[in-house]
Amino acid sequence: MYPLRRNRRLRANAAIRSLVRENHMSANDFLVPLFVVEGSGRKEEIPSMPNYYRYSLDLLKEEVKSLWAMGLKSVLVFVKVPDNLKDNAGTEALNDDGLMQRAVKTIKDVCPDMLVMTDVALDPYSNYGHDGIVEHGKIINDDTAELLAEMSVSHAEAGADFVAPSDMMDGRIGIIREALEDEGFTDTGIMSYSAKYASGFYGPFRDALDSAPVDAQDIPKDKKTYQMDFANSIEALRETEMDIDEGADIVMVKPGMPYLDIVRAVKQEFDVPVAVYQVSGEYAMLKAAAAQGWLDHDQVMLESLMAFKRAGADIIASYFAKDVVSLLK
Repeated sequence: MYPLRRNRRLRANAAIRSLVRENHMSANDFLVPLFVVEGSGRKEEIPSMPNYYRYSLDLLKEEVKSLWAMGLKSVLVFVKVPDNLKDNAGTEALNDDGLMQRAVKTIKDVCPDMLVMTDVALDPYSNYGHDGIVEHGKIINDDTAELLAEMSVSHAEAGADFVAPSDMMDGRIGIIREALEDEGFTDTGIMSYSAKYASGFYGPFRDALDSAPVDAQDIPKDKKTYQMDFANSIEALRETEMDIDEGADIVMVKPGMPYLDIVRAVKQEFDVPVAVYQVSGEYAMLKAAAAQGWLDHDQVMLESLMAFKRAGADIIASYFAKDVVSLLK
């Protein structure tokens, strides 16, 4: 007997496949990471991230205008801080005329409607490359959280729409939310890196910002005492729930592709927007394989990004944002 139900009828041609497609992507799904450096006239390709750049503020203006023209309306800002401004106290992070603060103002000046999110962590400012203050070989939680709150207020004063704590200190969302409220920034949102894993996929990003932990005596060699163990999943739900209870508006899972199960679990468990970060290592691997002719760049890029949508992500932070939007158009 021939089957009465033939699933292939719904795959017969492009028109029917498009009509019954369950998930769709557009420019509205993407959060664009931007790397900013001091100086002028600087557009520096990151060696381990082909076709991705660090921008000085003057060239950042043109990049932001280009993103907006493409329909990309949200950016996540990171800064590469000169070594002479780094210390163990994050002093430069609180400079009202610091690079991050000037970057936010620059973006808002040229494109007032662009949604600006800012990275909140100490590693770009730390002479040790850690996300917190280091004392006696340990990352100090509570003092770091207080400093992150001051940093968040500084970003809000510069015009940031959302702050994005990426540090994984315990309790920092509540402390940041309280600080923002106390200073009158009731409308400034928090996108928390709620389930950020101690991953090997961050290497190119640390090259981009020169933010890797230093190899020195009595300094932790990695970030495993504060970022999550990649063997754990239930812990991710506990971390996310705590952040929501403390005032996070959006929660994030990082990295992306190796953690689709976490994206799905978080989306099923909590009724808040869920972001995922397709990190630098994922980007670099695809670019390298495509350059060798081992993978079709555009096909694999689209597959990987659609996987995030299929898993339940509402927001995708990706270095492929411009590539995929150009392709979709």
